[in-house]
Amino acid sequence: MALEFMTSYLADSLAVFRQYKKHAERAIEQVPDEHLASALDGESNSIAIIMKHLAGNMRSRWTDFLTTDGEKPDRNRDSEFEAPPATRAALMEMWEGGWARLFQALEPLSDADLGRKIYIRGEAHSVMQAINRQVGHVGMHIGQIVLLAKHFAGQNWRALSIPRGKSAEYNQRVAAGEASQR
Repeated sequence: MALEFMTSYLADSLAVFRQYKKHAERAIEQVPDEHLASALDGESNSIAIIMKHLAGNMRSRWTDFLTTDGEKPDRNRDSEFEAPPATRAALMEMWEGGWARLFQALEPLSDADLGRKIYIRGEAHSVMQAINRQVGHVGMHIGQIVLLAKHFAGQNWRALSIPRGKSAEYNQRVAAGEASQR
């Protein structure tokens, strides 16, 4: 998923995080408010719960991450899976706060920082390992959000990338220079 050719691991990671966030938000905007807190069954999480969990995880992991453990003592992970914010606005505010922590922590870094040692739950990680861990965690949950959003949007769903059955048309447009390459 090269958005642009680059050789900086950090710049590429930030681009991937931005793309994941964008996909999630484009999916979430297609979900009626009444379905944000709907789960498929009693063991599943809703979009709102997943968003609350990601926001809590990012707040904990990336606040003062170079100097404090990524699992903050004030984090109550279990509560992230209960009682999401009641409104879309409150949910989006929480979501944006989590992402802001991640971007504020990573944007000032350089590739020279990637080998620095940090801790998550008392376990040593390089900054690169912590980023990889977050990319995987976020990617998994964004996939869940997209799946749920597609389910709840139903026939009103608008594809986030190339719509089903449109690959050949898209490839022709790319070949003709009319579409950006993905």
